[in-house]
Amino acid sequence: MGGHADGDVASRLVIEEFTRLDSPSCSSREGAELVIATLRACHDRLLELARAKHAAGETDWFSGTTAVVALVVEDEGGPKWLLANLGDSRIYKLSDGELDQVSTDHSLVQELHDAGEISAAEMRTHPRRNVITRALGGASFAQPDFFLLPLTSAERIVLCSDGVNGMIDDAEIGRILTDATDPRDAAERVVQAAVEAGGEDNATAVVVDVVGLARSGQVYDSEQQRMSLEEKLGALP
Repeated sequence: MGGHADGDVASRLVIEEFTRLDSPSCSSREGAELVIATLRACHDRLLELARAKHAAGETDWFSGTTAVVALVVEDEGGPKWLLANLGDSRIYKLSDGELDQVSTDHSLVQELHDAGEISAAEMRTHPRRNVITRALGGASFAQPDFFLLPLTSAERIVLCSDGVNGMIDDAEIGRILTDATDPRDAAERVVQAAVEAGGEDNATAVVVDVVGLARSGQVYDSEQQRMSLEEKLGALP
């Protein structure tokens, strides 16, 4: 999170915790529980680090990070993407040359847009566009949002920080992803375009291709597939 101390420490800590995971086959429920447990471990480590900094006299120290996660799970009907986001980093899917945003930003401007107070175009220039409403590192643990997609509904999955989509629009991201056949090249070109557009924030992108699977003809509906913990996963009482 920009504007706070050691944001790179917080983001690296998240990577470390997820790197500890092995890769057993699991259902969407089990996968979601695994993601929540890992994010909670990240949160606890950040709180522990904050307590140590405060005890050492750095009373204003705070570090936090957003997170996006992509996990392949096995459910009835075949393998699926279990996707999770916390903050304003984003998850996109590319299918038949069309780029769609899967995740919903946890941000003030997203809430204003959902309430009909600002337009999508105004979100990009709003003076408080960098204010996020959920992240790791706050006083209490924030729950992520989950999304479940058939693996065959997306030829390419993209995870990126707001330093990418804040500098180049979705049309440009989609053009780059469509033109670049290699996922590594696609990720590098997306980041390069964000830097060349001004590079006002850290720009990170991960691109994952789905290969070797026949298309099922299933249609992705973002509202239908958006998963609440209470309704779909039963992870909360």
